[in-house]
Amino acid sequence: MFKVKFMMQKILFYLIFVFSIQGAMASVLSLEEQRKEFLLAQRSIEKGGSPLSFSRDDVLAGYPLYPYIQYQWMVKNLDKTVQIKNFLKYYKDTRYAGLLRHKWQIYLAKHKNWSEYAAQYKKTKNTILQCYYYRAQYNLGAKKQALIGAKKLWVVGQSQPSQCDPVFKVLLKSKYLTQDMLWQRFDSAVTKGKFSVAKYVQGLMSKKDRKVAQLWLNVHSKPSLINNKKLLNNKQAQSGLIFAHGIDRLARKNLEKAIALWDKRKAEFTINQATIRRIEQRLAMSLAYNRDDKAYERLSLLARPDDVAKEWRVRTALRAQNWSGVEKSISALSKEYKKKEKWRYWLARAAENIEKPKVAKFIYSNLAEERSFYGYLSAEKLNKEYQLSNNPIQVAPAMYERFKNKKPFLVVAELIAVEKPREAERQWWYAIKRLDKKQILMAAKYAEELNWKQVAIFTLARAKYWDDVAVRFPMAYKTQVHQNAKKQRLNPAIIFGLIRRESAFKVNAYSPVGARGLMQIMPRTGQQIARELKEKWRGKDGLFNPVTNLKYGSYYYKQLLNQFNGHYALAAAAYNAGPHRVNRWLPNDGSLAADIWIETIPFKETRAYVSAVLTYALIYQKQLKKNILSMKDFMRDVLPK
Repeated sequence: MFKVKFMMQKILFYLIFVFSIQGAMASVLSLEEQRKEFLLAQRSIEKGGSPLSFSRDDVLAGYPLYPYIQYQWMVKNLDKTVQIKNFLKYYKDTRYAGLLRHKWQIYLAKHKNWSEYAAQYKKTKNTILQCYYYRAQYNLGAKKQALIGAKKLWVVGQSQPSQCDPVFKVLLKSKYLTQDMLWQRFDSAVTKGKFSVAKYVQGLMSKKDRKVAQLWLNVHSKPSLINNKKLLNNKQAQSGLIFAHGIDRLARKNLEKAIALWDKRKAEFTINQATIRRIEQRLAMSLAYNRDDKAYERLSLLARPDDVAKEWRVRTALRAQNWSGVEKSISALSKEYKKKEKWRYWLARAAENIEKPKVAKFIYSNLAEERSFYGYLSAEKLNKEYQLSNNPIQVAPAMYERFKNKKPFLVVAELIAVEKPREAERQWWYAIKRLDKKQILMAAKYAEELNWKQVAIFTLARAKYWDDVAVRFPMAYKTQVHQNAKKQRLNPAIIFGLIRRESAFKVNAYSPVGARGLMQIMPRTGQQIARELKEKWRGKDGLFNPVTNLKYGSYYYKQLLNQFNGHYALAAAAYNAGPHRVNRWLPNDGSLAADIWIETIPFKETRAYVSAVLTYALIYQKQLKKNILSMKDFMRDVLPK
């Protein structure tokens, strides 16, 4: 016992000594030499060794990546409690403290060290860590608190991690499991399409409730069953919820029938007001998305519409060119929404069409000062020049140098130096979390200096500073852009606008759906383009090559522009959502003003995308000093199918 205690004291003394000499040894080696020592220590850890046993602490103490190398060793030695606690204490302000704590908590839980786990636990949204905490509570005697906490995780409509199973097993045998909980989880599971979970919950129900649950599942598969009064009536438990669920499902296949059934039978069932409001809005919004003439009236009748429904009421009035309805619907928006450029512009358009020219001109004049989609539309209305509003960030050189030498950003610089760009970027976003607006502006300038175009753009956005045009709208890959623009007979500003919106100039950008590179090309599209250009397809990762990506993206946009008769807005929408959807969104009869067509695109992402690409193109034109295209070119009427 004495020997163990002596060894622990020795280790602790050594660690305190190591931490105390940080900075003192930094002058022993140059920065370049420290980098070499860092790489040697890293290779040692990868082979199962330790920077401690190789005595590299001393030479690395004070080196910006010293905490990083210690972290790398500790994640492979999570049983070293003393060292880990010291690290968490001395490096609590680093990114690696949080990462290490997370991994250590998982280790403690797996080894059932519940007292230490509970001591280290911090409130989190991580379900695995939450479940481990409730297990820790239960095993430490706080059984009631553990089961009450576990209830919130159990009622969700999908499977939870296996780490939750032990506490769920106890919950299911306890008094805390209620019938309401069973139905809550069943409802959520069916709504989310998690039928294995729904079946599992059904098996926990009483014989009578299992029959009702089966009816619910049958209605989900065949929603027309809700029209069968013998099968579904108000005498059955949960019938109101089943009816509402059936309406929701039926609306996907036959909206007209769903509305008729809802209006006819909803009074027969006991349905809570929240569900009624949800279904009413669901049906009204479906009419709006389908461009049905009845949408405006249905949206107007909603008892408590949310902001999305209120906006769509404006859009349905726009599509019908019901200008008094547009004005009335905008007046019903919240104060916050009324201030948005979008709705100010449409209020001006309404005023223009209901013979209120002074009101329209006043709004247009104010908007025309803005560098934005609606600002440029307004400027076009008044025949004014588009505003660039360039106001570059001003930073005192001495202050900027001090900023770059702050520890978190020295870490970024070193991670770049040792060729760890992804880790550097993760460190960057961690570092700017605690900065004030002035510091974030300096960070944006530093990101630009590092040639991180996308990071600079997004960092500047964190400060809500929009007027440094050079940072927000860089012109990287200028030679390649101009070459492809010339080849495809495109204005280079359009290509720049597409790149800026798609990837913000991040060459290895990768989307959740698999799009790659500067112009975010899907592999299937890239393969088809390679075939059309009679080029060898070099695999999906070949799309990260900027030369290939810009060639293919420019070619693809030109093909879409040809397909949609030179209409820039339609081609942009097709680039984002696919030409098949754009064809569905075209007017059925009669032409439609392009600004109205864009505003009534069903997909929020595509609406924002089209307006952004067109605006960015005009901004790039200003920078290129070649004002060839205008909003007038972009806003040609959209013709019917």
